[in-house]
Amino acid sequence: MNTPSGALDFDHLATLLKSAQSGDREALNGLIETLTPLLWHVARAQGIDRDGASDVVQTSWLNLLGSLHEIHSPAGLTGWLITVTKRETWRARTRYQAERPPADGLFESVPAPGPRPDDEAVAADQRRRLWAAVNKLPERCRTLLRIVAFVHRPDYEEISSALGIKRGSVGPTRSRCLTRLKQILTTAHGEEWR
Repeated sequence: MNTPSGALDFDHLATLLKSAQSGDREALNGLIETLTPLLWHVARAQGIDRDGASDVVQTSWLNLLGSLHEIHSPAGLTGWLITVTKRETWRARTRYQAERPPADGLFESVPAPGPRPDDEAVAADQRRRLWAAVNKLPERCRTLLRIVAFVHRPDYEEISSALGIKRGSVGPTRSRCLTRLKQILTTAHGEEWR
């Protein structure tokens, strides 16, 4: 359920999540009804067509069914679903490009633009180290940083409600969490994170 401003109602999501985890199909349907527009937006924003987005969103929900009991908060649920939807969209685009026949052979000798393999390896290692450091943060910081990282224009009112902090504390809390994350990264990996 969305609030009048169109933002997600995290209290309602929390209720639906707990009920769905207890086996309530209506609650699961409520989660699907509430969050599918968000997932649809995420998939389409990745440049996939309508049919592909439909498949991706459906696959994301199927993935959730296997991991439903691992989710502990509405913010965690939305962050998890957004991440899965992005990854599924990337996979779908890769499959589409692999299945698509070449146009007329005119550009077959031109390499596809994109990052070099060594750049990809470095970026993947940096992401791995970053998320390992995020996982060392307290739960509140992990949740807050995941919301900020994965939700486009997160609503501070919803974040404050989900985390149980005052709305005016969200920005300073985020700043403290980022400072702590930087300390962890700098301690573990030195100057490259400055």
